[in-house]
Amino acid sequence: METQNTGLMYNIEKSIMKKQNLFDNSKSRYFVRAMLACLFLTLGTAVAVMIGQAGEEIVPGLGKMLYAFMFSWSLVMIIYMNAELGTSNMMYMTVAVQRKWLKPKKALAILFYCILFNLIGGIIASLVISFTYKFHALPSDHYLFTAVAGKLAKTPLQVFSEGIFANIIVNTAVFCTIRMKDDAGKIIAMIFIIFIFAYLGFEHVIANFSSFSLAFFASGGTVPGMTIGAVAINWILALLGNYVGGALVIGLLYSWLNKDQTEYVD
Repeated sequence: METQNTGLMYNIEKSIMKKQNLFDNSKSRYFVRAMLACLFLTLGTAVAVMIGQAGEEIVPGLGKMLYAFMFSWSLVMIIYMNAELGTSNMMYMTVAVQRKWLKPKKALAILFYCILFNLIGGIIASLVISFTYKFHALPSDHYLFTAVAGKLAKTPLQVFSEGIFANIIVNTAVFCTIRMKDDAGKIIAMIFIIFIFAYLGFEHVIANFSSFSLAFFASGGTVPGMTIGAVAINWILALLGNYVGGALVIGLLYSWLNKDQTEYVD
């Protein structure tokens, strides 16, 4: 074992082995945990857009702050409910291959199925939530629709660049949960770190699975600019940007920083 029995890389290795064990022994349970991640993201998005809309009606600009704060609780639910999130697994699986803990084929399979079932979970959860009272007959200028339309209007370079920063932020929050021992501290850190990407409107492909699906079902497919091509471009470029930010900037960089046994390790 390259890592000491303490520290960041040791805990990342334990998490990777746990993911591999579940995937190898019960793929159905792994798939359900991946679907649960987008259930929690969809719930977080749903309450965030509703509170964001209420905030905008009180004071213009307040809605975005309230949206970002409420959306941040999505990661708290994902972490504490042990769901499988594709964007954090970009970091885990890349480190697993770089450190030769997993073979590339196995790591890619785990990541692929995680993202696939994140998407399936987001679509199902969004469809069911669209039947609820709060999402009936939303006005065309509702916060949900304007936010998604804004995402679809971004240039490819904007989506890719924002995807990089979104997953730097998400995996920074994940690292904090690994390093911190106190639950209250973990929750506070996650909320304020995720607030950064939510408030700045950065592109997170898994979160977009939920927000785009919810906007589609709640609007009856009438969101401005929502075409198959526009959605596909957003998801693909956000995914690539997320991979650069989470897997390369955070995953590989911190794996390299902690490669040698020195006193300066995380």
